[in-house]
Amino acid sequence: MPQITQIRRLSIWIFFIPLLAINFCLFISQNPDFLDNTFLEVDMIGRSGFSIPYLDGSLSISRASRTFPQYLIFKPSMIITAILLYYYWSSNNNLVNELYSTKVNYKFKIFGILSAIFLAIHSIFLGIKFDIQIYKLFRRVVLLLFIIFELIAQGYLVYHLYKLKNKLNKFINQKILTIKFILVTILVVVAILSLPTLVTKGNTHFKHMLEWNYFVGVILFYLLSRFFWRRTT
Repeated sequence: MPQITQIRRLSIWIFFIPLLAINFCLFISQNPDFLDNTFLEVDMIGRSGFSIPYLDGSLSISRASRTFPQYLIFKPSMIITAILLYYYWSSNNNLVNELYSTKVNYKFKIFGILSAIFLAIHSIFLGIKFDIQIYKLFRRVVLLLFIIFELIAQGYLVYHLYKLKNKLNKFINQKILTIKFILVTILVVVAILSLPTLVTKGNTHFKHMLEWNYFVGVILFYLLSRFFWRRTT
């Protein structure tokens, strides 16, 4: 099945490109001196002291990534990731169609591609400032829709893979499938439990800490996809 090979290749890039991008932006933010007196001098807003935002929530992904020169890394990386997501969900749709002997666009493909579109939109508008309340709301809604559609797509795909696991037995690692189910469940539960805190003012450090860890949790799904499918020839 050529789709399996393509899914394995895509999934590893979908995990590492955004992971390296946000952490490289964080490194630049915390070590701006390296670029002082160069044409890549770090904007003052994008500078921060040393911290581990995964643990202390000292700054957000947005602050670490939205200013010059960090956005030169962040924006292209996320747009490339969005393109790879399109092919990832399309390849999974083609594979499931082949296994079911159908020719339809399954819900995981629709929601997966929508999540990719909203990730690209969020990346494009990150750092662009308009002092208009509706614009700020627009950016928050775009980011929220990326997360919601991504979780729905992941959940639907895991559901179909569970239905097909006996047919796919020689191609998959069923333990990884269970881990993927647990991961998606945790992401959904955390999102629901955190909602009251996220919609209220304050708790800034908690929100930032959640943002970093939650983003890694979302893309961890794709690293698991790499190990879920066995190598085929």
